[in-house]
Amino acid sequence: MLVKKDRDESRPYRWVVLSAYFILTAMIQVHWVTFAPITVEAIGLYETSAFWIVLLSMSFMVVYILVAAPASYMIDRFGLRIGVGIGAVLMAVFGYLKGAFGDNYTVVCIAQFALAAAQPFILNAITKIAADWFPVKERALATGLGTLAQFVGILLAMALTKPLAQSFLAAGAPQNLTIESVRSMLMVYGWISIAVALIFLLTIRERKSTGYDESALSMEKLSGWQGFRHVLRLRDMQFLLAVFFIGLGLFNALTTYVDLLLASKGYITGGNESGLTGAVLMGSGIVGAVIIPLFSDRIRKRKAVLLFCLAALLPGLAGLTFFTSYLPLVLSAGVLGFFIMGAAPVGFQYAAEISRPAPESISLGMILFAGQVSGILFILIMGLAGNVTMEAFANASKASEHLNLVPFMIGFLVLSVINVFLAAGMREYRPGT
Repeated sequence: MLVKKDRDESRPYRWVVLSAYFILTAMIQVHWVTFAPITVEAIGLYETSAFWIVLLSMSFMVVYILVAAPASYMIDRFGLRIGVGIGAVLMAVFGYLKGAFGDNYTVVCIAQFALAAAQPFILNAITKIAADWFPVKERALATGLGTLAQFVGILLAMALTKPLAQSFLAAGAPQNLTIESVRSMLMVYGWISIAVALIFLLTIRERKSTGYDESALSMEKLSGWQGFRHVLRLRDMQFLLAVFFIGLGLFNALTTYVDLLLASKGYITGGNESGLTGAVLMGSGIVGAVIIPLFSDRIRKRKAVLLFCLAALLPGLAGLTFFTSYLPLVLSAGVLGFFIMGAAPVGFQYAAEISRPAPESISLGMILFAGQVSGILFILIMGLAGNVTMEAFANASKASEHLNLVPFMIGFLVLSVINVFLAAGMREYRPGT
């Protein structure tokens, strides 16, 4: 093994770049799920149907499918400053407009779709930042921290959106949201978006890879459709795309319906039980997204760690499927979150390493594309076949009476077992060798 290292790979500025990217990623995820905690209230405030409010969140999945490939091309062709900069500018402009016209649903919806277009320009860059700025021994950790930002943004939106909107209500007044309080909350997010985008644009620099194996020196980067064709021809990448199609789709569906899953077991929709379960799922996942990639970097193995995580999450998923007592449900959510969210950055980095000389943004974009497609598919199937209606969200007794998500959970469990066999069929790649 012969690894070439940049003489200045220890410079701390790489952490400045990653920090700026971290807050940018977190903020675009805040925009994604802003309306999720206030869905029922927003229906009345905007005087529209449930479909149009749910569309505000679904737009990010739909638009990603359309914009993922052009975004990856721009990042690869023009670099981080321009590629990710496009996403930062879109977020600043339309984050502000969403707040400035936050009492007008039409403008909010248009701004939300523009923000959805910004997301792939941001998310698709994490493995390129890791490759350009970090040595081999730190790349999975850097990818893990960039992925962690996505989960942090979701948590912040879920935790802060409603309290922030309520803070604009008159003292002593009922805590029911008004259209003005929602607009003020969106305006705060808009100003934060501008500040975060400026920090990123002033911070980001272009830089070549800081650590690579000698065999990669003679490789010329593929671009455009050459890169896509190269990635799709790789046997291990085909297996990995199937793994993420199942895994990310499962994660998106569970996080969408965690309230109703708890309600179908007799717990109050939107109550403390479902909220705590969701918080444990995300919180343990954040811990996993740091610890597991760090361990992968230390032992310099990707496939083995990914395979272990996919097997280890099965007890957690089985617990959410079959347990009805509250404590076992919470513990199961913690196990599932830790391993499924911890596996994601390891898989991202594995894809970047096995798909060379294709650009890192292409392999990551394809993985996220697969996950968005399956996320939409699983959510729609559960919603339609499972009789999930807005009344179920708003009325706990109705949810517990006629809602049964166990068959879908069993289906997810079967798919997750298949995922273990898919990962077992992949070959190990030792980074830097």
